[in-house]
Amino acid sequence: MPLSANRAARRLVGALLALLLPVSLAVALAPSASGAPVWEPKEPRLTTPWTDEVGPDNALPEYPRPQLTRPDWLNLNGVWEFTGASDLDAPPIGQELDEAVLVPYPIESALSGIQRHEDTMFYRRAFTVPEDWSGERIKLNFGAVTWETRVWVNGTEVGGHTGGFDPFSFDITDALGGGENEIVVGVHSPVDAGDFPIGKQRLDPDGIFYTANSGIWQTVWLEPVSAAHITRLDTTPDVPDGELDLVVQAEGAEGHQVVAEVLDGDTVVGSATGEAGGELSVPVPDARLWSPEDPFLYDLRVTLTGPDGATPGDSVGGYFGMRSLGVGQVGGVTRPLLNGEFVFQMGTLDQGYWPDGLYTAPTDEALAWDLEAQKALGFNMVRKHIKVEPARWFYHADRLGLLVWQDMPSPNTVDEPSAEGKANYEAELARMVENLRGITSIVQWVPFNEGWGEYDAGRIVDLIRELDDTRPVNHNSGSNCCLSDPDPGNGDVIDDHAYQMSGGTRPPDDDRFAVLGEYGGLGRAIEGHEWEPGAGFGYGALYPDEASLTNRYVTITEEVGRFVHGRGLSGSVYTEPYDLENEVNGFYTYDRQVLKVNADQVRAVNERVRAEAGGGQVRTGEPVSLRVTTDGFDDRYLRHTGGVARTDVVDEGSADTDRRDAVFFSRPGLADASCVSFEASNQPGGYLRHGADDRLVLGEGGPEATFCPTPGLGGGGTSLESFSEPGSFLRHFEEGVYLASEGGDQPWDTPESFAADATWAVALPLWRSGAELPLDERVSFQVTSDGFTDRVLRHRESLARTDVIAGDSAQQDREDATFVVRRGLADPSCYSLEAANQPGSYLRHAEFRVRLAPDDGSELFDRDATFCAQPGASTGSVRLASVNELGGNIRHFAEEVWVAVKGGGHDYDLPESYEADVSWRVIPALAP
Repeated sequence: MPLSANRAARRLVGALLALLLPVSLAVALAPSASGAPVWEPKEPRLTTPWTDEVGPDNALPEYPRPQLTRPDWLNLNGVWEFTGASDLDAPPIGQELDEAVLVPYPIESALSGIQRHEDTMFYRRAFTVPEDWSGERIKLNFGAVTWETRVWVNGTEVGGHTGGFDPFSFDITDALGGGENEIVVGVHSPVDAGDFPIGKQRLDPDGIFYTANSGIWQTVWLEPVSAAHITRLDTTPDVPDGELDLVVQAEGAEGHQVVAEVLDGDTVVGSATGEAGGELSVPVPDARLWSPEDPFLYDLRVTLTGPDGATPGDSVGGYFGMRSLGVGQVGGVTRPLLNGEFVFQMGTLDQGYWPDGLYTAPTDEALAWDLEAQKALGFNMVRKHIKVEPARWFYHADRLGLLVWQDMPSPNTVDEPSAEGKANYEAELARMVENLRGITSIVQWVPFNEGWGEYDAGRIVDLIRELDDTRPVNHNSGSNCCLSDPDPGNGDVIDDHAYQMSGGTRPPDDDRFAVLGEYGGLGRAIEGHEWEPGAGFGYGALYPDEASLTNRYVTITEEVGRFVHGRGLSGSVYTEPYDLENEVNGFYTYDRQVLKVNADQVRAVNERVRAEAGGGQVRTGEPVSLRVTTDGFDDRYLRHTGGVARTDVVDEGSADTDRRDAVFFSRPGLADASCVSFEASNQPGGYLRHGADDRLVLGEGGPEATFCPTPGLGGGGTSLESFSEPGSFLRHFEEGVYLASEGGDQPWDTPESFAADATWAVALPLWRSGAELPLDERVSFQVTSDGFTDRVLRHRESLARTDVIAGDSAQQDREDATFVVRRGLADPSCYSLEAANQPGSYLRHAEFRVRLAPDDGSELFDRDATFCAQPGASTGSVRLASVNELGGNIRHFAEEVWVAVKGGGHDYDLPESYEADVSWRVIPALAP
């Protein structure tokens, strides 16, 4: 759908916010030389709603540094002269250049007016310093330039810088003359021909690598400062002590004093005085804590005084949010903490590209809209993927209340970098952390992605912690995919990538929480909105319409919700919010013109998963296991044995009987459908219930078998309150399970550890099949769809299909329709189907088609050839669910057999007759 009708309202809000920040004396100054080249935008492949709003007089006019503001500044964005060059040793001082470029858009972008790559280039323009800045030092500031920069003012070289993602400044006072002055900026940007961090830029973009971004790509501006002036405010909220820890970084201010004031609106709520460069503790009494639900920001005013502490000097503004971060145990699971509580971090893989401006958003409204749109879809987090955004992007994240995982742009190699490459990487990593440490919304540092250029991961974690020990460090997002030794042991996060949830995720350990760093990648191409028509791809099937794409998103995201308590998952990152060049797996098209999913359904499932993460909910109609959350006992599960409930240590290595005894079907409450009842998966009609002696047993249903889920009394997880005896909860005590009331008369009512003992994790089932197949026996599978029940599953020429085969059919046909039921190659609680006449060959799916293939011993084969048996649509039938194609079941379609996902993107996914077509009747083998 097009942009929201609230766009005008957002513009009004943006305008009001802009009034709170300094305004430039001049928005954009064109070069003064007569006959200067004229800027003309090139035609982008796709236009955004903001493309046509960009021009020479309004190229990102907003104040670029919200965390360190001054009232006077001069924006140098706008039209500059431009030329390519062979090297940087011959700057074109006093020479008119041939082309015009619009700063700050990278030269490869259409908005720049150049739209091509140059390894080496020069920019040139004229400017005049305002007369009332006389006597001040003049700073020339760059938001970011990629990669090597050298700057001349009036022919004098004033400085240089290397690095593509961090701000830098030069004092140009001594190079200035009266009246008009000249700036020449030289840039060398070899992109992937160099040896430094570049993220996903490539000179030859393809697939998951994108168009390069060279030259100036963030705002350039001038500002007057005193000789002694503030350069950075390092803010660290200290919630337990109710104060802001502040270090005022400054130049030329040795021995100077600073006064720091915290403001709530116009009211000063706390102040402190100390030395520049020293640590200050500014009181913030009764702090209003920042969170995604309440992203409240305090203003900060800092004034530098002379050594006497009385003479006023440089004064700057800033802001911060009061919030705490940590890692701790919640319900027996290691979790990330925000303000002392577990908040499930549900985000997107935001890569920060635009079809018109590439690395640079066309307008500030567009920059903010990207984040607003993601929050409107029910996300509370953004993973900023191997790119560092301008300061205003972080300001919008702070004010909107979006948590941020900040990636470091990856080195230009998939292997270990050279010594030079490592030095460049570590220098830029350190500057990224130092420059962004005061950003409220950043809750995690991610130095490496999927092993790209990874080296010395443990040491890099230590390097980050030396700079900032307040945030968790995710040493390698996607470490399950690439490395033989993915865990150096000193990171805070276990991060797996599973695009269709096919491999699941590893559980947390005692020190590290677990996240799903990337999943999804569901594709849908929209004609007229493709970067390269026909070339788009996703990480799975392309879906034909809004309904199929939305349904698939809901399915895999519901699985994320199951993993929160079932596997201790604490965060997830969906790929991705918008298409990007030839990737068509966004919620929005690359031009931000079309929303490809149903927003209400996406928001609803996201909000449901986040709510379930807080505990107190149990989905009905699914098999579950209930895990103890009490510290020291969290390897125990509720199970039944001999008709009595108890807790035991049960895991994947336990006996089949023990595992199955610990699996229950959650049903709508027998006495109240808004509550839940638990039916034993291996004893139909047997429900967990409490008897007269308060002991939990397996018996017939009724009010005593109905329990109402509530948020876990011990924090995290779920507590189960008796429907028939309100105020009493299921509690494990010693090895038994009882209906307990804290402070009651029975031993199991004791208050010691009551809350934790009465809190359960609603975990994934320890036995994944809900129906039984005869293990190691020969069977055949009959179609159950009306009109086709004379057909059976068989293999022919290595493909699975259905044919009419009976006991008097040809021997070859009957043998091809006979399979031996084996333990699941990837999961022993599921099944694999071995061809009776081709031992060692199994039914598997590849590209969704079911086929017969010999076991190659690979992990992928094992998963493709493993199916969990579930009750089918008709009595006595079974459904064969793929373990690694989420929501996929073996379905006959015409004469072919596929792994089909109801409502997916293919003809064989059609919902018509789906339930019947995926249901099979197990019959005696046609070839005994």
